[in-house]
Amino acid sequence: MAKVGSGAFTYDVEEGWGQLPEGIALGWVAAVACDSDDRVYVYSRSDLPMIIFDRDGTFVSTWGIEFLEDAHGLFIDGDDNLWCTERETHCVRRCTVAGDLLMTIGTPHKAGATGEPFNLPTDLGVDSLGCLYVTDGYGNARVHKYSPQGDHLFSFGEPGSDPGQFDLPHCVRVDADDRVLVADRTNNRIQIFDTDGRYLQQWGDLRQPDTIHIDAEGVIYVAELEQRVSILDSSGDVLARWGCGERVDRPGEFLGCPHGIWTDSRGDLYVSEVQTDGRFQKFVRSQ
Repeated sequence: MAKVGSGAFTYDVEEGWGQLPEGIALGWVAAVACDSDDRVYVYSRSDLPMIIFDRDGTFVSTWGIEFLEDAHGLFIDGDDNLWCTERETHCVRRCTVAGDLLMTIGTPHKAGATGEPFNLPTDLGVDSLGCLYVTDGYGNARVHKYSPQGDHLFSFGEPGSDPGQFDLPHCVRVDADDRVLVADRTNNRIQIFDTDGRYLQQWGDLRQPDTIHIDAEGVIYVAELEQRVSILDSSGDVLARWGCGERVDRPGEFLGCPHGIWTDSRGDLYVSEVQTDGRFQKFVRSQ
């Protein structure tokens, strides 16, 4: 069995995890996330956009065909709400674990004006008060903050490479200290802000960070477009990383580009890939 990572963050690659029923095929798997029962949600650009497995990789169900059109970002909050960010339809959908649509933020199929929500948004994070942050990355260079009820409060960011500027903000997450972490992909960094949008600091040494996940212990996992995964502590120091930086069809490496990342309650790690079809891997943390 292939191993990746190092130290306390060493993993066995569970080859063949997540077997699909006959007749189901996945396109690019943009995102992956786990709920409180360790069910794994695989969000893809496919005819069946949301596929659910149990933690052993057994197929459970599928939903979303009626309203999910262009998979991009996925976040599951502490109440098991699924926040599905739809890039090309310019909206965010809030759903139950059963696939019931609870809320839509943005006007589907209508892009906002320059700097306004949304123009090809990418992902979402939630702070301790339930406020929402949406990275608006492909058509804008902004982060938009919303109330828990979905009311737009304010936005921050502009195009560029200086502190507080963005070149494709691709994901946003909020840690236990209410620091707002933004994956500023093309600038190869994570920028950190307070909940008022004030710049605090940035971390570099990243290869186009696509998605951030923060676990219950505050450890930060980063899926990087250039075939790498990095695991950081809350100060941005590297705890472990792997990926050869080239497209390799080998367990633990990445044939496509890491785009989604999440951990379950046992510390096992799931990574999904784009720029190739049907790729997602499970990494079982060594005990």
